[in-house]
Parts: sequence; structure tokens; C-alpha cells
Amino acid sequence: MMRNRDLGWWYWLATDVLLVNGLAGWPGGFAPVIALVAVQAGHYLHREGRPSAFPVQVRIGYLGLLLAAQWDPLYFLYWVQLAGTTAMVAFDYCPLARFLSLMPWNRQQPLSARLVLRTFLAPPVEGSVPQGLPSA
Repeated sequence: MMRNRDLGWWYWLATDVLLVNGLAGWPGGFAPVIALVAVQAGHYLHREGRPSAFPVQVRIGYLGLLLAAQWDPLYFLYWVQLAGTTAMVAFDYCPLARFLSLMPWNRQQPLSARLVLRTFLAPPVEGSVPQGLPSA
């Protein structure tokens, strides 16, 4: 699937590259990817005007995971983020956005196994979450 390469896509591509560099032991480590995602979150907050906007939630959640992974027992989260970010860049499938779409403040229907399955198993779509759910 070839998606419209908007600014968000380029942000995620750069994030993916920096994350690979950090995992490969690049001297800069993870500071550049953390800085880029913080800038990205700030940009989307400014653009959307409210922290509750779904694109802002995704970026703040991603930043939180990056910061949590700084603690050695949670280092594996970097690998999880690499897989998710690569899926976003390559296939327009964002596991974090789909997970956040299931949070109580982002859905209007009751949480059910069917909703969870539909959310995670739906094919990739532009915007990273199935229609009817918020988009990143």
C-alpha cells in the first residue's frame, strides 16, 4: 500500500531511522529519537490545539514509551516500538493508534472482544485505524 506521504509519514520515517540507529548502538543513542518525537508531539499539539486530539495522544503515548524504555528492564519496548513504527511506515498500520482507539475516552461503544478483534485485525487504512474510530 502506498500512502499519501504527508508530514506525519515523514516524521514516522525519521523516527524509525533514528530508532534503528539507537538500537544499533549509534553514539547519539536514543536522545535524537526522543527529541524528534517530542518536537512531533509539540507540532501536533500546536496544530490540533488540544492534547486530547487523537494524533496528539498517539505521539504523547509514543514519547512515554520511549522514556519508559530508558529504564533497563523496559529496554525491550524499543524493539516493540521499532516493529510498530516500521508497520506504520511500510503498511500504514499503527498498533499504538489502534490500542489508543480502544481507550474509554476514544470510543463510544462498549469494550468487547469483537471490538478488540475488529480494531486489531482490520486491514491497514490511511490514518492507521479502521473507519469509525479516531485516526492518527
